[in-house]
Amino acid sequence: MDLRYPIGKFQRPESVTAEDRATWLAALADAPARFRNAVRDLDDAQFDTPYRPDGWTVRQVVHHVADSHMNSYVRFRLALTETDPTIKPYDEAQWANLHDAHTMPVEVSLQLLDSLHLRWVELLKSLTPADFNRTFRHPAMGQMTLSANLALYAWHSRHHEAHITALRSRMGW
Repeated sequence: MDLRYPIGKFQRPESVTAEDRATWLAALADAPARFRNAVRDLDDAQFDTPYRPDGWTVRQVVHHVADSHMNSYVRFRLALTETDPTIKPYDEAQWANLHDAHTMPVEVSLQLLDSLHLRWVELLKSLTPADFNRTFRHPAMGQMTLSANLALYAWHSRHHEAHITALRSRMGW
């Protein structure tokens, strides 16, 4: 298994059905609970263990997910209120190396994910199929529909959860 991509790399969908969106929406709705379960009963030493050689620690992964999902939530809102906006990307590696990502308890980001996903999922449930076809432009990834971004973040949730659960399995935690 490639420790960087335990569930494989993201594949942008070529076509999207209502059932696909429902599956991805359910993945986002369940993500906060899955992350809580993935880190349940870990101690500080375990939180500060990299999930792979030269990788982020479990603590950094959890804080990264909160950072990334906040950015995605804003991207959805921009695409829903503007015409094909160009979003500002962020340097996730730099963010993961900031002081708070190394020191804050993961509970802070888990609480953030609880609230963020509650709002995000509520917003997503209100969207029409036409809304999901709205777009934004990512400087590195090009134009993305909201359907593709939903697929990306459903994958992103499972991807980082798998980093933690695969580490736990390898370490016997």
